[in-house]
Amino acid sequence: MSRRGLLIVLSSPSGAGKSTLTGRLRTWDATLQFSVSATTRAPRTGEQDGKDYYFVSVPDFQDQVASGDMLEHARVFGNYYGSPKAPVQAAIEAGRDVLFDIDWQGAQQISNSALQEHVLSIFILPPSITELHRRLVSRGQDSAEVIDQRMQKSWDEISHWDGYDYVLVNDDLDATEQQLKTIISAERMRRAQQPDLVDHVRKLQSEFGDRT
Repeated sequence: MSRRGLLIVLSSPSGAGKSTLTGRLRTWDATLQFSVSATTRAPRTGEQDGKDYYFVSVPDFQDQVASGDMLEHARVFGNYYGSPKAPVQAAIEAGRDVLFDIDWQGAQQISNSALQEHVLSIFILPPSITELHRRLVSRGQDSAEVIDQRMQKSWDEISHWDGYDYVLVNDDLDATEQQLKTIISAERMRRAQQPDLVDHVRKLQSEFGDRT
């Protein structure tokens, strides 16, 4: 029986592990399609345009928002981020799940969009603020100033935890990965994700009527 795709939204404060978990989910199921975001920030070392992000100018980004071509968008640390709508719509109609690695602002916009019936939102919490800071420092990507900004912003992000369908504490990466797999496997079977289910039930009812 065919099914519609899910919009799987993963959010967390920086350093809580959502990017690592997103990568593991894609290894678990190669059919999962990652939603490549558009951004106005400069590429980091090793990042590729069209693979990691679509790197665009501020005017181009604003034009796409104005024309309704962004499913969600937000300004974070002075840069714009957004999810192009067309590839997402095509994927879920073809029965492919789409993964979003975005913040609470984007998650809220997607959950309130025309596609809300197919949204599965999950928030990842760190085991402690001390551990969150340690992870940000150990990955060696940001300056001390940027790390301080991310730590200050983390409280605002965590305060929106109750706007998600599921909330997981990532104190053990392997255990959290397994929990995510269980949630996704179950959510794929929601009635809203099975477009042929009504016709199948009607067929069963018709067959039952033929026996009376």
